[in-house]
Amino acid sequence: MTTTSVPGEPPGSAMTDEAYGALRASAALWVGTSVLITNQFGQVLVQHVDYLDTCLLPGGAVDKGESPAHAAARELGEELGITAAPNQGLAVDWVAAGSTSAPAAMRFPGELLHVFDGGVWDDDRIGEIRLPPSEITAIEFVEPARLPELLSPADARRALSALRARINSAGTALLENGQPIAPGVLDRLGVLRTARPAYRYPWHPGPAPHDLTVTQVWGWLFAPDGRVLVLLEPDTAVAILPGGTPEEQDGDDPVATLRRETEEEAAARIINTLLLGHVTDPAAQRGYLRYAAALTEIGLAQPDPATGHTYTRILATPEQAAELFDWGPATAHQLAAVHQARRQLGLPRATRQPVTELTGPITW
Repeated sequence: MTTTSVPGEPPGSAMTDEAYGALRASAALWVGTSVLITNQFGQVLVQHVDYLDTCLLPGGAVDKGESPAHAAARELGEELGITAAPNQGLAVDWVAAGSTSAPAAMRFPGELLHVFDGGVWDDDRIGEIRLPPSEITAIEFVEPARLPELLSPADARRALSALRARINSAGTALLENGQPIAPGVLDRLGVLRTARPAYRYPWHPGPAPHDLTVTQVWGWLFAPDGRVLVLLEPDTAVAILPGGTPEEQDGDDPVATLRRETEEEAAARIINTLLLGHVTDPAAQRGYLRYAAALTEIGLAQPDPATGHTYTRILATPEQAAELFDWGPATAHQLAAVHQARRQLGLPRATRQPVTELTGPITW
């Protein structure tokens, strides 16, 4: 019996099953698995282990005859004492043989490493974690920007790529040595490589009290498909909502502030503004207003006169946008207000989809 020809041989040549099997065996790779888990703040679970100076995501080697998904479930049980069956892939990484510092005696042939989505764990789920007597010494949830300092460079690249793939909702990302082979805008800019500013302030519906100083006015600005405009800083890729600081020319009108800032930062125009509410910084006695509005047009990107920055503009679902911020427990209340305003504006709820970069001009 013969099989297909050896790569590189002239068409029509054949080889025995034994020779073909030996050829494929010589090209064999290891197979590994890891699981990306976050808490409600968007922080990533990492494990401190007793055999490395660096941390790891939960996971490990896939045993003989075992599927990667089964291995991920087994490792969660062995390492965290959690029964779960991850079934959503975030990334598959081709790790080249020469890309690691594996000792020569290990004869590392390269690896295919599957990253599964472990989901968002609440406090109750986290409280169920039970560590084994050895190997895993501690776990912690860390800001994504800290992954490069805690994990090996390859593991950090892979984890951040997988996290961006989860936010981007574009399906399982294919990686080579931790880098996407088809990078999107979040990958290209390195979103989450810089720590997200933490604004874990209480949420209040309605206008700010008269005795509270309003220092910022920000907007959830909707495209017709129900997605919202998010700006990414050029140097840090930190996400911000359009808006900014009231100025004298605004005449104490927060809507005028939002319109002006939206034009300056995003070259965008809005209609039908609706007040959502405000968050407060109790320590500083400051308030930050939140509005919703409908976008009517996007022009060509221009430098913001206040900062000199030319922001990258993306459309994302409100939930995707929230994952780019660290707003704490009040996030859910703010999102509820956002969707209430969306319904008032007569707009659909956006289906989760890959974020879209806006280069303009666009008129709706």
